[in-house]
Amino acid sequence: MSPREIEALDSRWASAWTPDEAARRLAGVRAPWCVAAGWALDLFRGGQTRAHGDIEIAVPAGRFPEVRRSFPGYVFDAAGSGRIWEDAAPAPYLSPEQRTSLARLLDRVRPGHPWSAGL
Repeated sequence: MSPREIEALDSRWASAWTPDEAARRLAGVRAPWCVAAGWALDLFRGGQTRAHGDIEIAVPAGRFPEVRRSFPGYVFDAAGSGRIWEDAAPAPYLSPEQRTSLARLLDRVRPGHPWSAGL
């Protein structure tokens, strides 16, 4: 990311929630969720170890629409593979045929791997 893009993200995420605030705001959401990444490590350690400029919240993909509906007016960004997807749409699910094909391919590379069994 360029310095300008990083600066834009810093200003966009300047008022990131804390885990306590996330819990309050998600109290009415029935979908399971958890705090992930940096804040999760601090929660595990029992105290904040550094300043956090964001918070990552994990939700099962199939339940994410419920979370999105609970926060009209909010934008949900997704991060991964070294980039940010602004206002990310939910990822499509694999069809049964696609899952079977993927399981076969994974079994060739890693025979008996638990991920294959989960497909």
